[in-house]
Amino acid sequence: MAQVLEFKLPDLGEGLTEAEIVRWLVQVGDVVAVDQPVVEVETAKASVEVPCPYGGVVTARYGEEGAELPVGAPLLTVAVGEPDGKSTAGSGNVLVGYGTSEAPGRRRRVRPVALTGGGASGNGATGARAAVNGTKAASPGVNGTAAAPAPSLPATALPSDGPVPVISPLVRRLAREGGLDLRRLAGSGPDGLILRADVERALRAGAGQGSGRPAEAPVAAMPVQAVASASASASVPGEVRVPLKGIRGAVADKLSRSRREIPDATCWVDADATELMRARAAMNAAGGTKISLVALLARICAAALARFPELNSSVDTEAREIVQHPYVHLGFAAQTERGLVVPVVRDAHTRDAESLTGEFARLTEAARAGALTPGELTGGTFTLNNYGVFGVDGSTPIVNHPEAAMLGVGRIVPKPWVHEGELAVRQVVQLSLTFDHRVCDGGTAGGFLRYVADCVEQPAVLLRTL
Repeated sequence: MAQVLEFKLPDLGEGLTEAEIVRWLVQVGDVVAVDQPVVEVETAKASVEVPCPYGGVVTARYGEEGAELPVGAPLLTVAVGEPDGKSTAGSGNVLVGYGTSEAPGRRRRVRPVALTGGGASGNGATGARAAVNGTKAASPGVNGTAAAPAPSLPATALPSDGPVPVISPLVRRLAREGGLDLRRLAGSGPDGLILRADVERALRAGAGQGSGRPAEAPVAAMPVQAVASASASASVPGEVRVPLKGIRGAVADKLSRSRREIPDATCWVDADATELMRARAAMNAAGGTKISLVALLARICAAALARFPELNSSVDTEAREIVQHPYVHLGFAAQTERGLVVPVVRDAHTRDAESLTGEFARLTEAARAGALTPGELTGGTFTLNNYGVFGVDGSTPIVNHPEAAMLGVGRIVPKPWVHEGELAVRQVVQLSLTFDHRVCDGGTAGGFLRYVADCVEQPAVLLRTL
């Protein structure tokens, strides 16, 4: 007798509450092994493959590709068991580093089910799926047939008070901005959980009713402001709308928060990078690992932060304190096909140029492959932004909240420059520093930037501080 176990979307860590299904790696009827990846999901932090802690036959999948699921929602069910009726144990290692599923003791035993293709979209495999939080699905009748599940309440019958079944801050924000009362909405998720799709459907329905078009789904007591908001966002011919979700949505939220909370200021200076480029060429000519330019700039940043620790800090707004960090976890902006990400080099202040070069290369490759973990995308104390790779000279970057500063580096190009009293063509770069004015004043920021520029112009300056 087989035992059907339900695998739910595990806790992804770092405060993440939902994920989008990018690609299913198994089909209904496939045999899976313990810890075999079964689905690729994208969170606001990274794209990861989720391994299943059970071995057996997939009986149902829940959610189409492109759908968003909250943490705790069912992903799939697996029929496990041996000929003697004993169940096989799962690994318990669900997505190491991203949290684990419930303990094996919470699993339930149900009657064997026929494996059909009807469960591919989550509607097949009768009796295989249990509701979230341990409640039962349709229970077997006395003759082995499934009893009819209790009908769900229509939206109009929902109570107008009490707790609202929503766990996603994004869903709450969408409803708030659309003027939608979540207490009047029936959720389509497990145990009536309200999902993003429910809110979007309700807003579209309100827009349809307001414009004379048929509504997609009944929505009780749709507020007037929700109808107006949804109508205003209706597409017109030729418009292209890109959902702010996944990494793009996370970037938008973080940059918006930075602009709201951080009173930033920017200072900049042109520097002659000719000697730095010569020093790098000499280092690489000596053999061994080829040292990258960004690694040298990282060494300069670490030395500058040791002299100006105010810029290697963050602001604790609740305690009204500036927290200066004893380490430098250096973030660097990396543009990928999936959007802008900021991987973090841990303990950059303890690394030499060769170690930094290797770590930058590793993290950049992981970023391009969408394989960065949340731990590699968080915890930075200062960010280095080399926007010169885009062929531009300058920028006023937005501080990477909750950090206090970001150094921007433009392209290095030959320009006329007065060198030793003579006009010459030199390799010139523009450096810009955007900083949180709460942590320091312009004198400190200017001193930091001037020290960085001095190291770029005369790398020997750096040697005096090592």
